Amino acid sequence: MSYRQPRDPYDDSYPRDAYAYDPYGAEDAPARGGSRALRVALIVMGVFGVLAICAVIGIVGRAMVLRTQRILGEATATATVTPLAGDPGAGAADGTTPEPTVAAEPYGRIVYTCFDGEFDHLCAVNADGSGQVQLTAEQATDWYASLAPDGSFIVFSTRRDGVFDIYRMSTDGTNPVRLTDGLGGSYAPEVSPDGTAIVFAASYGTQQDIYLIGADGSSLRRLTTDPADDIDPTWSPDGTRILFTSSRSGTNELYVMSADGSDVQQVTAGSDMRDGGRNDWSPDGGWIAFYAGERGDKEIYLVPGACAQGEGPCGPGTFTRLTYGGNNKGPSFSPDGQWITFATQLDGDNEIALIRVDGSELRTLTANGTADWQPRWGP
Repeated sequence: MSYRQPRDPYDDSYPRDAYAYDPYGAEDAPARGGSRALRVALIVMGVFGVLAICAVIGIVGRAMVLRTQRILGEATATATVTPLAGDPGAGAADGTTPEPTVAAEPYGRIVYTCFDGEFDHLCAVNADGSGQVQLTAEQATDWYASLAPDGSFIVFSTRRDGVFDIYRMSTDGTNPVRLTDGLGGSYAPEVSPDGTAIVFAASYGTQQDIYLIGADGSSLRRLTTDPADDIDPTWSPDGTRILFTSSRSGTNELYVMSADGSDVQQVTAGSDMRDGGRNDWSPDGGWIAFYAGERGDKEIYLVPGACAQGEGPCGPGTFTRLTYGGNNKGPSFSPDGQWITFATQLDGDNEIALIRVDGSELRTLTANGTADWQPRWGP
């Protein structure tokens, strides 16, 4: 059977893997850092000019820090999120709003996609910014990485075999094992809470659908068959339901279904997600994180988990906006639910950032001349 090739998100002016295409829309692709030769030339020019402009850099740098704090609300560390009273689904499942434990520092490991100037690879970093390491170095695109809930292995999408397939590997990048073959293009895998199954999206046929496969590559099942595109699946904390993005309502919105593909329900309406739909469920099930907005101007939002428990679809009146500026995408909750990691373009290309669930304490974990994106948090 033939399959639809998703659109290529990368501008032709950037060096890239000619076969690297993103099924989730052009605005999900990273802002690239330019060619290596160009970066070397810029570095040389910077060396010659640094003595003359160091004072200016200090002044401008301080201004940029203050601007970033103002834009994203870092200066208001005591801010809390408050959905509008009376709106359907307002608040978490227990009626509370997400207020982080102030003393809780981020922990765990974050895997993400890192661009080296030619190919997308997989990298990892500790939640405190230490231990940054590149895990893969194939001459092909590796992306959409996700850690198993117990941190024992990583699943990802790769074009090592000519078509994007789902692989698993050890957390140090060794022992890669191919799990899918012949589906035409497979993306965005995520391991179930009990570690036995992997949910992912595949473009076999005329549209993208959600599939389920055993963690060992056995027992492949197709969960959705709607003519619309179904993408970006995410497990509920208890493993009984799967959250995903679908265009079946005419625009991309969040939907939820049972883990066997039954009982599909719409979660959001009017979210302005456009193309793309990477999302995540908080560990306690109280909140769902997603991103939405105009191309080049995406922001991170929360919607109450109750909207995926029969109270949906929920509209913009129930959404809590966490970021303001930076074209922010791909949110993922920390293991304790106190933080969210995401990709931001505040410095001109994508970097990995953290923010508390109340929108305070923005932190940047990477600062490279090339794109770091698609973060997923693990233990």
